[in-house]
Amino acid sequence: MRFEPRELKPFAEPITKDELKEGSIYFFIEYIGEDMLIPSMETVVFIGRNLEADDVGRVYFQDIESYQEGVRYDSATDSPSPLTRFYECSDREVNHVFDFDHALEELMRCALNRKSMPDRD
Repeated sequence: MRFEPRELKPFAEPITKDELKEGSIYFFIEYIGEDMLIPSMETVVFIGRNLEADDVGRVYFQDIESYQEGVRYDSATDSPSPLTRFYECSDREVNHVFDFDHALEELMRCALNRKSMPDRD
């Protein structure tokens, strides 16, 4: 099996707040440690904007598992399950949110950085 070659940009390309589509799947990619060589990734669904009465410029995500099980924000906030996770942040703080292709490129960039470091797995 072989991937088509691609030119990677030297920087991350997260989704912008204007590109977020309700019901679409995204990936949170964050790094552990200052050297940014240990990625942490979570699959989430964008569930909407300003879901609470006083919200302004807030975006909400939900873990993919509970979303696929049919749990929704309106019903879950009445009786929350410990297994359901909702994430809320400012729409200006989505620099860790990627669509599939850009998440793949971010992980490929990390893999190349890891290979350039001595004594890395």
